Amino acid sequence: MKIFDTLSATEKEIDVSDEVRIYLCGVTVYDESHIGHARTIIVFDTLRRFLEKFGVKVRLVQNFTDVDDKIINRAKTEGVHAHEISARYITSYFEGFDRLNVKRAENYPKATEHIEDMINMISGLVDKRYAYVSKNGVYFSVLKFSQYGKLSKKKTEDLISGARVEVDETKEDPLDFALWKFEENEPRWPSPWGFGRPGWHIECSAMSLKYLGTNFEIHGGGRDLIFPHHENEIAQSESYSGSNFAKIWMHVGMVTINGEKMSKSLGNTKSVDFVLKKWGPNIIRLFCLSGHYSKQIDYSEEMLLETITKWRQVENCYYELILSSEEQAHAEDLEGVGVATKESWDEFVAAMNSDFNTPLAIGAFFKLVKYANQLAASERLVSSVSQRILPVLNDMFEIFGLEIPKVTKDEMRMINGLIQKREMLRNERKFQEADAIRKDIAEMGIVLIDHKKRTLWMKQERIEGSG
Repeated sequence: MKIFDTLSATEKEIDVSDEVRIYLCGVTVYDESHIGHARTIIVFDTLRRFLEKFGVKVRLVQNFTDVDDKIINRAKTEGVHAHEISARYITSYFEGFDRLNVKRAENYPKATEHIEDMINMISGLVDKRYAYVSKNGVYFSVLKFSQYGKLSKKKTEDLISGARVEVDETKEDPLDFALWKFEENEPRWPSPWGFGRPGWHIECSAMSLKYLGTNFEIHGGGRDLIFPHHENEIAQSESYSGSNFAKIWMHVGMVTINGEKMSKSLGNTKSVDFVLKKWGPNIIRLFCLSGHYSKQIDYSEEMLLETITKWRQVENCYYELILSSEEQAHAEDLEGVGVATKESWDEFVAAMNSDFNTPLAIGAFFKLVKYANQLAASERLVSSVSQRILPVLNDMFEIFGLEIPKVTKDEMRMINGLIQKREMLRNERKFQEADAIRKDIAEMGIVLIDHKKRTLWMKQERIEGSG
């Protein structure tokens, strides 16, 4: 499998010989997570699922930034401790992303639980003269790292004007960034240089090195983190360890809202809770994977409504497969289904291996869905045919993190009983009573699929966005 590496600007093969170690920059927990966060996390969740499907061991670490100016300012506004703010939104994070069917990472390190690791790393940088103590804190000396700018392709001479640099007259150079900030108020921690709290960039370096070591396989996050966050991570990590920090830098494009950047000032942010209530987990996952991960995608209701229509075809396909009849298949159908199923799977895998091209993989997924539905419509989808399609479709479901609404055995017995009663009423030409049963079934989220010889059913996910 090859992934585009931002650092080398080339596609690089992932080393799967031992295990794939992934560090994903997580959220700053001062507010609800939004659709932009969801896209990045769903992309990496799907990458992990794909690798694990082929027996690759994946160790995913995703941090929480739980000490930050935004958290502190929110705590002051609400008159509570900063810890209460971060704890609230960490809880909210797990509630939302569990509902999005995102697999839990192996570790979720919090910045506040790794202060000692950060202090040790800063001490090492000071000892090696890559960092210095000033009046306001401890700073990393950017010009002492000769490769600074190699990730973002920015030149240090061009950065002073127009870059996001901290204004501090006590710094030796305007480009230098804070490793430790002196602080008189809580939250703060003791250090060899005085009470304070860590800078943002040192957090991820200390935690990724602790849990994954040096030269781990993939460092990921949103494209907005390339500069200065990831650039600074590389500088301080490689200066500290003397070795390569990460093999591949994988960055996910932003989500815009009707062509505009998401912004609280514009009031157009879409929280994870909001999109889940409106669209449900399957539609959101398909949306987040609908464009190439490295490109920007636009959140539009028109596109999401189209996705619902496609999802209904998936639900129809799944229930046609699991409820297919035991009739004998035609020999040419069995041969054809083997060829068609293998073709869809091969296209799916090839797309995912080629820089994680999920739009093409989704195309292969819907190609198989369409094929199965066509067999069903022509009354040729029997059990022996379904048994060849269903395992491949289930593998695609698992990799994409999609889940068809399940029906219990008791519900199944009740639905089948109602359908038999409806059939009996129809045969007796009691159509009004039969329609009443159909309405009762529909209120349970069950849609009937009438065939020539029998009636099947499917359970549809309730999606508010569909109206």
